Amino acid sequence: MNWRLVAIPVTLIPIFIIAIQFDIKLEDVLAIGFFPFVGAVLAMMIKLGLQGIKFAYITRKYLGNFDSFWKLTGVRVGSEFIKFTTPMFVGAEFIVIYYLKKKGVELSKATWIAIMDIVTEVLAAGLLSIIAGIIALLNGAYIVGIIILVTSIVVTSLWTGMFFLSSKRTFQVPKVLVYFVKKLGKEKGTKIIDKTNSWMEDTCTMIRENIHTPESKKIFTISFLVSLASWSFYGISFMIIAMGTGYVINAFDSIMAVMGANAIGNLPITIGGSGLAEFGIVAYINNLNPFDFDLPKGVIAWDAVIGWRIATYYVPIVITWLLLVKLALSKISKPKTA
Repeated sequence: MNWRLVAIPVTLIPIFIIAIQFDIKLEDVLAIGFFPFVGAVLAMMIKLGLQGIKFAYITRKYLGNFDSFWKLTGVRVGSEFIKFTTPMFVGAEFIVIYYLKKKGVELSKATWIAIMDIVTEVLAAGLLSIIAGIIALLNGAYIVGIIILVTSIVVTSLWTGMFFLSSKRTFQVPKVLVYFVKKLGKEKGTKIIDKTNSWMEDTCTMIRENIHTPESKKIFTISFLVSLASWSFYGISFMIIAMGTGYVINAFDSIMAVMGANAIGNLPITIGGSGLAEFGIVAYINNLNPFDFDLPKGVIAWDAVIGWRIATYYVPIVITWLLLVKLALSKISKPKTA
């Protein structure tokens, strides 16, 4: 985990570059105002809270009352720290699998719960981002629109495709990878491959047994709707920040701008999408084509973008880290069986 703590300051580099390039001072960011900033932080925390509630809902639907609803919620929110500190916002699913496994849940069932959680999350984000990409194209922002659409479609298709294909076939480690792992790891490598294949087989079987049941369809639908709501709060956070700078944007346009920026931030180039998300939201709102970031008067300013990034990334990263250490990574006791 130490390398992630080192990675956090690295994400500040694009912020400093933007500030220097466009002569943004600390007082410019502070001019946003206390209440708009706090409002944006609250909107982001509602977004994370809904993600946590959704995970707790899925878990307790499949496992019953084996753990506290609010602790499960906190674990899921804490797991977002991993997403904040990796390219393409991946990794949270491994934390929740680890937590459930340590609590005595069968690995394949823990994986199924994590997959249900992440697929509904990705599908909701992908849908909103695709709509944002289409709107960008219709408004003449062709480069921005194409980047958003390509990124959104690839990420969404990858997750949902693997999810539904797993219900029809059993995946195993690719033969090329098997060869290299066994060649390098010898007996230990063989054991790793065998365990991985066994886990993948059990997980595919679990998906196959659950995916078409009426109960799972209901859980999937409710989880998807909750994900749409959570991403919407993320989008509204920018509208709240913008109010502090005098820039007027409605809720729908704010959601589309943020989801477009989120899609661009998913490009596996920087940690936590740092720099990409900031440039993405400016490019989307101002229909920049190609990327000309010298903003004309009367449009959204960089101080609002930086303020939004601090409220929705740097503040939550501290909160999620605390929850991760306190709940997900603390000593876990398996529930006692009668």
